[in-house]
Amino acid sequence: MDKQSKNTICLWYEGDAEGAAEFYAKTFPDSSVGAVHLAPGDFPSGKKGDVLTVEFTVMGIPCLGLNGGPEFTHNESFSFQVATVDQAETDRYWDAIVGNGGEESVCGWCKDKWGLSWQITPIALTKAVTDSDPAAAKRAFDAMLEMKKIDIAVIEAARRG
Repeated sequence: MDKQSKNTICLWYEGDAEGAAEFYAKTFPDSSVGAVHLAPGDFPSGKKGDVLTVEFTVMGIPCLGLNGGPEFTHNESFSFQVATVDQAETDRYWDAIVGNGGEESVCGWCKDKWGLSWQITPIALTKAVTDSDPAAAKRAFDAMLEMKKIDIAVIEAARRG
């Protein structure tokens, strides 16, 4: 990072923060890997000279990956929510995450192979479930509850009734 960000998301990895950062940088726009910092001495989950932290950006959000070991793991209480403009973009991100050792969940959620949760959320879904017509919003919401990856055509059809 050229300039220290006032607020950075620190993500704990078992030991592959650099691999995760490289995956995010090649998968998402406005993403990059910055400095890789080596441990100046031995630490509980590694040795002097091992990668300790990695500075990276995910879609413009500054992050720091910490190779902290197996003590803590990611869970769904933290996720990146990616607003997609169409089905092709939704499919591209979903398939990249799941196809790289990740796993599907429900309602547009998936996890990458490092256990970090992602919400791949089409803008059409957000508009549908916040429709000013409560019946249309409920139909779209109910359709979403039946999905893993969001199918925009099905959401829009449910919204229309």
